[in-house]
Amino acid sequence: MRSPVSEPENHTLRLLRELRDNIQGMEKRLDSKFDAVSATVGRNHEELKKRLDSLQKALIGESILGRYATAEFEERLNAIERRVFDLEQQR
Repeated sequence: MRSPVSEPENHTLRLLRELRDNIQGMEKRLDSKFDAVSATVGRNHEELKKRLDSLQKALIGESILGRYATAEFEERLNAIERRVFDLEQQR
């Protein structure tokens, strides 16, 4: 015959084991979800880096093209100013 004291103790141990199993299952599910989220964040981060690099390259190209166009414009403007100066000197 079982003693009245051992029965609640067995019940408590059984509940604690079930609780431990439930917690371990929950930890595994959370770990898998965390891994999935981490992978998604990593992919998004790489995509954003690629986009930023692309924008940076485009802006650098635009900047160089703008400098080239500005330099050519300034050369033409300087040539016109010299011609006007020369014409004024001939008067």
